[in-house]
Amino acid sequence: MLSRVANSVYWLGRYLERSENYARFIDVNYSLTLDLPPDSKEQWKPLITATGDIAPYTEKYDDFDRDNAIYFLAFDENNSNSLFSAISKARENARTVREKMTKESWEKLNETYLFVKEGARKEVWKREDPRDFFSDVKYQIQLLYGIEDNSVARTEEWYFRQLGQFLERADKTSRILDVKYHILLPSPEEVGSTLDILQWMALLKSVSAFNTYRRIHGNITPGGVVEFLVLNKFFPRSIFFCLSEAEKCLYKISDSSGTGFNNSAEKKIGSLRSQLEYHDVNDVITYGLHEYLDELQLKINEISNAIYENFFEIGNNIINQQMDQR
Repeated sequence: MLSRVANSVYWLGRYLERSENYARFIDVNYSLTLDLPPDSKEQWKPLITATGDIAPYTEKYDDFDRDNAIYFLAFDENNSNSLFSAISKARENARTVREKMTKESWEKLNETYLFVKEGARKEVWKREDPRDFFSDVKYQIQLLYGIEDNSVARTEEWYFRQLGQFLERADKTSRILDVKYHILLPSPEEVGSTLDILQWMALLKSVSAFNTYRRIHGNITPGGVVEFLVLNKFFPRSIFFCLSEAEKCLYKISDSSGTGFNNSAEKKIGSLRSQLEYHDVNDVITYGLHEYLDELQLKINEISNAIYENFFEIGNNIINQQMDQR
């Protein structure tokens, strides 16, 4: 498989997942602001922090006004991680490998891109309640996932897209959990308060985990949420589950048995997955949740770099050499 194609399909998976996550985060965060006590500040700064784009935001704006925050997160073309930027990059990567996609997948992706573009034209961030728009974006991308699940052959292209999707999902789950604990950490007297529980509920909803969590754990507790989103072996958005699925994709791509490792990407992801497999929530809390998640994010970045070096870099170097010779 050409590394150029693999690279495009991998980033198609990452950008689609990023788009869907941003739509969900904005939808849930808006709902949280409606549930907060009247004297509470809207929680847009932590959400922007979760995306890693606090610096470019503060260069443009002096406060965290709702309209500015939603525009920046969803429609700002100068924000390379905005919803519109992500869905545009997903569409562009899909366009370069159009022959590898089914007709239905391409049409749904193109339809979603045009829907987001139209939302920007209509300035939906200024609506009194823009949640319907972001819910529609989320469901359109989930429909695209369903179309692909039922129409795309399980070849290398499929596994590269899944690899990108699950790595992106693991990263975003770690970031949104880190923000709740590190930035929204309540004062001692607020622990267990209505506000504290509302924020933990919003966190679970932001990763579509609320109902499943309640069925398994019942009461909402910080330890229970951490265990569920970091270490749970069965929930599709837990960090452990995402890394396990990404590891399986790498083995499929390498056509290996899954015992040992064939390259540095397999080694790094296997090491991290094994670490999580044998940790429990007490290990995480004792280490320090923020420190634990920060280390996880660094290791996920290292895995992404190793994937580039093993599967994409050689092909990109060849293309650059050919361009230089022209």
